Amino acid sequence: MTDYGHPITFGLSLDPAADRLPETRRLARAAQAHGLDYLAVQDHPYQPGHLDAWTLISHLAAHTETVTFVTDVADLQLRPPAMLAKAAASLSVLTGGRVTLGVGGGASTDAIAAMGGARRSRGDMVTYTAEALQVMRAALAGQGVRLASEQHTIEGYDGGPLPPRPVPLWLGSQGPRMLAVTGALSDGWISPLNIYVPPAEVPAKQRRIDEAALAAGRRPSDVRRVYNVIGPLADAAHLTEWALELGFDTFVFWPTDAPRRQLDRFAAEVVPAVRAAVEAGR
Repeated sequence: MTDYGHPITFGLSLDPAADRLPETRRLARAAQAHGLDYLAVQDHPYQPGHLDAWTLISHLAAHTETVTFVTDVADLQLRPPAMLAKAAASLSVLTGGRVTLGVGGGASTDAIAAMGGARRSRGDMVTYTAEALQVMRAALAGQGVRLASEQHTIEGYDGGPLPPRPVPLWLGSQGPRMLAVTGALSDGWISPLNIYVPPAEVPAKQRRIDEAALAAGRRPSDVRRVYNVIGPLADAAHLTEWALELGFDTFVFWPTDAPRRQLDRFAAEVVPAVRAAVEAGR
């Protein structure tokens, strides 16, 4: 049994398709009304039909008041870390702290290169990501940043503005080296969708994160655990098991069709059932 003791939280993944914007706005407001904790937006800017994630989040933030937004996940190779920290700090100030920064090394080398990003090897991408997390951590704390390495050249950035509360840095990862970076340097692990990382594969990945956290002088519980769960409707029994047995504390629901109906059922039936069952199980 692995349970890191964090509060159980829930989010909804919003489709960034440009032609679905009116529905996306309605879903964002409905998720807030249901009391969900997070609204998540994927970041695939090389998709012609997708709105830019940061622009969409900024727009939706103006249509909501309490829910927190998370990039799930921002592509670090297309969003340099000092600039990404600036954007996150700015949005945090504008929204009263409603920002969690989920980042990743980048899912598609070809797509990144097609937009002008560097074509990095897998090893270089891991190094780039680890250094980027440290850059963002310092910048979000309002510190000065200088870094001259093979992957980054930052000649002197003064971080700011200071967010009203710390912006968590969650890292999307799957391979062993990136999972180690997650444990050593991030505030949370964002697992890919449950169809890509099925439950049977999770314990080994959690152990890798835990070992890296301990080696870095941290506690495994310093890292939150986030599972992206695709519909048609997440099952309360499965989510409870994944919280108590696999260690996940946050579930981001990705509806497959009829998203408003699925959201209403998820928030009204699944969320309270999971919270009650996890509390009883603990």
